[in-house]
Amino acid sequence: MVLLAMLAAIAAVGRVPFAGLPSVQPTSFIIIMAGLVFGAESGFIVGAVAAIVSNFFLGQGPWTPWQMYAWGMMGMSAGFLHNTWWMKKLWGKLIFGFIWGYLFGWFMNMWIIVSNMEALSWEFFAGIYISSIYFDLAHALSNVFFLLVFGASWIKILQRIQRKYGLLEQRTE
Repeated sequence: MVLLAMLAAIAAVGRVPFAGLPSVQPTSFIIIMAGLVFGAESGFIVGAVAAIVSNFFLGQGPWTPWQMYAWGMMGMSAGFLHNTWWMKKLWGKLIFGFIWGYLFGWFMNMWIIVSNMEALSWEFFAGIYISSIYFDLAHALSNVFFLLVFGASWIKILQRIQRKYGLLEQRTE
């Protein structure tokens, strides 16, 4: 429990210094690492908690549950896919992080659409998604950067902690 709380806190606090650079943040990277090493449930918990805690610093709002769910699903999917052959390769992790940069943004766009149902039209829908392309690309590229630069070392560190303390061991069946 303490390890997941620490990872969620690191992910949450890691978002604050990058607040001036929209969608560039190590939060998604840490959530992906938690899912890859500790499993789907742990990845979901780290993602959901990181969202709500980071919003204590950056502002809570109607988007918070959407962020909690989106980041939770990012961590959960990393955990579910951790044993696939392509997630064991660097390029697989990079593609995963890139895709989730867009998926996160597309999911977050839905809270805007749902909260403005009276303005719903194809133009409104397309406008929301087109206007988010830059931010989604920035998120996707920052995921790739953090995974490329820090991914291998974080996996080694987290696996060492896991082995040393016998924490959150995954069953491979």
